[in-house]
Amino acid sequence: MTTNPKSFYGQQLKELGKELEALKARLAFSSLLRLMLFLVALTLGYFAWQKEPLLLVGLLVIVPLFVFLIVRHNKLRYEKKLLEAQLQWNTTELRVLERDYFHLPTGEAFETGNHAFSKDLDLFGRGSFFQYLNRTALPSGSQMLSGLLLSNDILDIPKKQEAVQELSQNPEWFQHFEAVATLVTAEVPAKSVVAWLNTYTPFVPKHIRIASFVYTGLSLLAWGLYVAGMLSGYVVFGMFLLGLGITGKYIKQIGKLSAQTSKIQATFKQYGKLLQLLEQKEFSSDVLKERQRQILEGDHTSSKTVHRFSKMLDALDQRNNIIIGLFTNGFMLRDLYVCKGIEGWIAKHKDEVAQWFQAIAFFDAYISMGNYAFNHQNHVFPNIGTANKTMVAKQCVHPLLAPETAVANDFEIANDEFFVITGANMAGKSTFLRTVGLQVVMANTGLPVRASAMDYSPIKLVTSMRTSDSLTDDESYFFSELKRLQYIISTIKETPHFIILDEILKGTNSTDKAVGSKKFLEKLVGLKASGIIATHDLSLCEVAKNMGKVKNHYFDAQIKNGELFFDYTFKQGVCQNMNASFLLKKMGIVD
Repeated sequence: MTTNPKSFYGQQLKELGKELEALKARLAFSSLLRLMLFLVALTLGYFAWQKEPLLLVGLLVIVPLFVFLIVRHNKLRYEKKLLEAQLQWNTTELRVLERDYFHLPTGEAFETGNHAFSKDLDLFGRGSFFQYLNRTALPSGSQMLSGLLLSNDILDIPKKQEAVQELSQNPEWFQHFEAVATLVTAEVPAKSVVAWLNTYTPFVPKHIRIASFVYTGLSLLAWGLYVAGMLSGYVVFGMFLLGLGITGKYIKQIGKLSAQTSKIQATFKQYGKLLQLLEQKEFSSDVLKERQRQILEGDHTSSKTVHRFSKMLDALDQRNNIIIGLFTNGFMLRDLYVCKGIEGWIAKHKDEVAQWFQAIAFFDAYISMGNYAFNHQNHVFPNIGTANKTMVAKQCVHPLLAPETAVANDFEIANDEFFVITGANMAGKSTFLRTVGLQVVMANTGLPVRASAMDYSPIKLVTSMRTSDSLTDDESYFFSELKRLQYIISTIKETPHFIILDEILKGTNSTDKAVGSKKFLEKLVGLKASGIIATHDLSLCEVAKNMGKVKNHYFDAQIKNGELFFDYTFKQGVCQNMNASFLLKKMGIVD
């Protein structure tokens, strides 16, 4: 991949802008054609009002042509919206490349307090990694993306990387897919549609479609005999009333079904377009091909199946037209015929709809990750191995830090090592912890990480960095923290996890905290756990003297010419320079 993202987006804006201007001209011409045809129709009606054959011929030509122009105009309007959506995408990407992404969805709804790491790593909320990463257009896609970040899934990472990498090499295609997805204006969420299909109870008689054909044939015969003068009009009218009576028996159920399907029409119409895009694209990675197979069903593609259903829903919606609703039901039992077709489709395909919609949500989510990889071509995909090192990262940086101010650090930790990190206030400890934690999450998800190189042995993550008290549950801060540490112990007993801790046992006095922290660290080491803990308590560093698996590291702070200086560099050893008293004096809080 050698395409420069900024150049690509700039070029896209130029090309799409030209296409949009040309399309606007076509739309203006289309409007003019419709106006001219309307004026021709008025003129014809005026001059040929008394000449019925000429008027009839003129209408037979003008009406279909007018319908064609309306359909064509609507198609052009849809293409215009697609182009505008793509232009918006490229404009957004240029802004994000400049670190201007705070206008994007924050994903706060996906925040969960009782999770292994969610709250501690700023995954969701304003200025979060989700806000920076997410480009999903569908609610189900956003849900899928958040689920991928929160999953703690360490299986098949190379396959995930391959899928992300493949999508990153197709920016034009995934931009178009997302533009189509952006135009989905579904009144009912996809998951609600699936739930409705699975709980739908049919009401139409079993053989109504055959009965409808027979009744239509009898109606046509009756009309023919009536026109030939061989049958009384009362018989024709009687058949009309009989048809309305048969339909009227089910009028409440038909009305309910019509109301329900009118809300899901847009969903199926737009999702059909997305399915078609997925069917037509050739994928090479196993993950993408497997998801694509979810929407392929032999000779009949899912998009065509959905399109047929969408046409059925349109047909049912036409019952609201008084002419269609009244006469076709009286002579053809049309509503029952259409409803039976809908019920047959539901019975046959309701189990497949969920996986079709899930496939769309999956690609919506993975496109965000592919777009991230395209935007960050200087990031690297971790080499996945099973060596005795959990992580060996070169020049790693938090992905949300500005390039001009970010300081890169090397980081290497074995599978059963634990690092104690000390350092002055604001020296970079917490940022470093979140950097390492987010590297683990990104690596597990299949994303490239912000480093020059990285070897990684997949491992789940658990953290304790932002414990808070709970007024609702009447819990003190200290008790909440103890519960969190208890959760970590029980979690790592079941499955190995990489542990990240920031200043534990803050809710007790200094002496008790020092003793408790040492014992907890010894417990973790005894369980052969791997991880890092940041602390201001230098006594915790003494554990390294008795345990070879515990290593001391620090972030330094220095006072130069009366000013505090940070280099944000990860170093071996124990920090000797603390800065609380200096800051108190510097800010005039104390003398």
